[in-house]
Amino acid sequence: MQQSEAKEIRDILMDVKYPGSPQNIVALDMVQQVRAEGDSVSFRLVFQRKDDPFAVAVKKKCEALIREKTAYKEVLIETVYMQELERPLSLEKVRNVVAVSSGKGGVGKSTVAANLAVALAMQGYKVGLVDADIFGPSIPKMFGCEDERPNMTEADGKEYIVPVEKYGVKLLSIGFFVDPASATVWRGPMASNALKQMVEQGYWEELDYLLIDLPPGTSDIHLTLVQTVALTGAIVVSTPQQVALADAIKGINMFESPGIGVPVLGLVENMAWFTPAELPENKYYIFGKEGAKQLAKERGLRLLGQIPVVQSICDSGDTGTPVALNADSVTGQAFASLAARVTEAVDAQQETARRVRISKK
Repeated sequence: MQQSEAKEIRDILMDVKYPGSPQNIVALDMVQQVRAEGDSVSFRLVFQRKDDPFAVAVKKKCEALIREKTAYKEVLIETVYMQELERPLSLEKVRNVVAVSSGKGGVGKSTVAANLAVALAMQGYKVGLVDADIFGPSIPKMFGCEDERPNMTEADGKEYIVPVEKYGVKLLSIGFFVDPASATVWRGPMASNALKQMVEQGYWEELDYLLIDLPPGTSDIHLTLVQTVALTGAIVVSTPQQVALADAIKGINMFESPGIGVPVLGLVENMAWFTPAELPENKYYIFGKEGAKQLAKERGLRLLGQIPVVQSICDSGDTGTPVALNADSVTGQAFASLAARVTEAVDAQQETARRVRISKK
């Protein structure tokens, strides 16, 4: 099939919007594997859930448009549901995959992801962390392993990347493969492919939690993630500031949109207050008070944790020793509490998903 034929089909299907979403099904990457041969054209329509109420209507609209605007006599549309797709082989032994996201940069998302991973490991869980912030990888520095280079291994006739392990957490980051002094300037598809390679080719083995530190905002990388692996859920990080909360809402809406349908496990309010190290009982609300807590209440979501600002967080990130390692510190206790609430939220989500599966049998 000529590339122009595939483009023609995709251009036509851009007129089909997913009901309830401002975006069309091509922008949502629901149209895949477009093929044409003679008088026949075929493609996949990918939906998140098998019970999608719009699946039949969208499929009929696609077929009608192609018959109206092309000369193809046969239109074959395969309906695929993300819940039925197998995880990549490398993730078969991973029990939960959780995305850590933020609507905007500068809210401490990577700091939360790194310390949450360490706190989970300290509580006895097997944990992995993917630094999916392709354009600004910071996890290697936060773990003090910038000079590490992952090895390769072979299993079942395939090559896999062996994650770097530090503080009980298995790590993969684009920062291990590029010059950290150079800005990573890639187009969307290149960045998405890099993420897919780290997730699909990582030699993760058995994990309780694989955390994925996403880049801020909403982009092709986020869509790639939900199409690469069935996420257990997503965590949204925000500061109490109104400007950060406005962007956090966009992130929540993205995950909860009909075309994506990823459960939001809850919100984390970072920089919730300032606590001087010498006065651990004092709280100064320099970025606003309980904005994320209020947003969680309004949206019916869990407030998973409130992380205070202390100098040790910044220092520990710069020196490669996550503050969660100090379980007796104020922030160490905050991240330990966050880890406990995340496991509760994940267990609750898994139970909900199990009941839904049983009800459909």
